[in-house]
Amino acid sequence: MSFDLTPEQDQLRDAVRALGRRYGHGYFVEKAKAGEHTTELWAEAGQLGYLGVNIPTEYGGGGGGITELAIVCEELAAAGCPLLLLVVSPAIAATVINRHGTEEQRKRHLPGLADGSEKIVFAITEPEAGSNFHRLATVARRDGDDWLLTGRKCYISGVDEAGHVLVVARTEDSSTGKLKPTLFLAPTDAPGLTRSKLDMEILSPENQFLLYLDDVRLPADALVGGSLDAGLPALFAGLNPERITVAAMGAGTGRYAIERATDYTATRKVWGGRTIGSHQGVSHPLAHAAVQVELARLMIQKAATLYDAGRDLEAGVSGNMAKYAAGEAAALAVDTAVQALGGAGMTTEYGVATLLGAVRAGRIAPVSREMILNFVAQHVLGQDKSY
Repeated sequence: MSFDLTPEQDQLRDAVRALGRRYGHGYFVEKAKAGEHTTELWAEAGQLGYLGVNIPTEYGGGGGGITELAIVCEELAAAGCPLLLLVVSPAIAATVINRHGTEEQRKRHLPGLADGSEKIVFAITEPEAGSNFHRLATVARRDGDDWLLTGRKCYISGVDEAGHVLVVARTEDSSTGKLKPTLFLAPTDAPGLTRSKLDMEILSPENQFLLYLDDVRLPADALVGGSLDAGLPALFAGLNPERITVAAMGAGTGRYAIERATDYTATRKVWGGRTIGSHQGVSHPLAHAAVQVELARLMIQKAATLYDAGRDLEAGVSGNMAKYAAGEAAALAVDTAVQALGGAGMTTEYGVATLLGAVRAGRIAPVSREMILNFVAQHVLGQDKSY
């Protein structure tokens, strides 16, 4: 077992780190507070090939895997620029389309996803069902050769920035009469598709929306994979990359917070000229947070390696564990950094309290820590299903 990155992965990490630091957390905060998007950073990352590292070369990507995309997510977050749409567009949408889309869908969407000129967001969560696809109320029904989609979605990230939304709906299986999940690529300007912005207590340049689908008419080729049977495997194809890249973003955010705090505590002097970092009451909590972040990074690396090797079931376990570990570690790191900086930690200038909302959300979304514990109890420990 090797814990070393390949030379190409090392180069990618260094290059993305340099790009992220050139923009920095100040840029991220400025955009978020102005109600603007990180358009410049996204465009440059796309031009440099970082958004498409996991997309095959024949569609304009880098030919790598989720390991490489996790590196991009982590390093931008470690520079203070955690970009949520990296998870939604390259990780979920590009993976689903690449693995289960038709060839026409790949040719139409993957090049734009790779260079950043196109964004596709993901809509599964609903007000009543959450992300439980067994209870989704959004339904797709045939109307001639077309499809009509009706339903509601919530907490849908970046709809205002995207040209398409990957909608998880339910269709009737003609052989059984039962409803089963199906995915559709819907233009965000389609008639009948409207949105309402959610006010969130999270400082982010990426917005959350309620999405309303009122008989949204889509052509037959909007059905991902061109077959109703493609729906379930396509849906699951996007979940492991989502978990892994969210975890990577959390680990990067934790690294950023610890770096900010340790720079401060190594130079701030009180009580006779000693640095505050020389006191164990300050240094030990930071060291503990650093240990937790590093442990999460190891599980992220394992999950990404398993996923890229095609070992989906094992990657599912490791991806969930990585998401759990990184969510806890990121929240701990940011909170510890704020505490170490004292009053300075709550200022915008020092750039750690600005991440409190985001890391707290990371313990809830895209799957809560409690549901991950349910998953581990059932699938790893062999316990009866509790829900």
